[in-house]
Amino acid sequence: MVAILLGLVMINTTAKAQSISKVLLIPREGESANPDVMLKKEVGVMNDMLRKAGFKVVVANVSGQPIEGIMKALKPDLKLSEVKVDDYVGIILPCMAVGLLPGPPVSPVAVTIVKQAVEKGKPVAAALGSVYILAEAGVLKGRHYAFADDPLIELPRIRKKDLRFEGAIYSGLGVVRDRGIITSGVCPATEGWLGRPDCTPELTAAFIAELGRKK
Repeated sequence: MVAILLGLVMINTTAKAQSISKVLLIPREGESANPDVMLKKEVGVMNDMLRKAGFKVVVANVSGQPIEGIMKALKPDLKLSEVKVDDYVGIILPCMAVGLLPGPPVSPVAVTIVKQAVEKGKPVAAALGSVYILAEAGVLKGRHYAFADDPLIELPRIRKKDLRFEGAIYSGLGVVRDRGIITSGVCPATEGWLGRPDCTPELTAAFIAELGRKK
């Protein structure tokens, strides 16, 4: 009898573990302006809020190698090439302040994953620098989005228009939600020079609300 009860408890525990919805977190890779700040105030906040909301956070990056600061480190669970989009209810992409803007080239694998997620109707959230991934994936066309400024405005001797954003509607610095895509234009590394508070908590809360709406 005891063995049967223990078996039922184990089955119930396994079923509950399997029923926990998983969220995919894709950090940008490269040399961050301040990795410890971004790992604590951005990735850490996203992780904590999502877990408290009942989601399991799975981290995937291109290399599969840890992202390390002086005090903190983020160990991925798998490589992006191993990701199956159907395993996740949504995707969140922290800025990580990698090379600031525009940072290193966008991962083609991350672009493919984002495209697939949007096509399947899964919520996708991106903070500042990772909005480039959404733009390259073409999923911002016809949608409102947030960013540090309008990338389609040319700044002489500084930058040309970023044609990846053509057809998208720039809507300011704050958190913007449009048909399952949530973006923000301020991260922990940029709140000082942009003169606006970090949007990480608000972005994550909006993402969680969108995940709840999809249930």
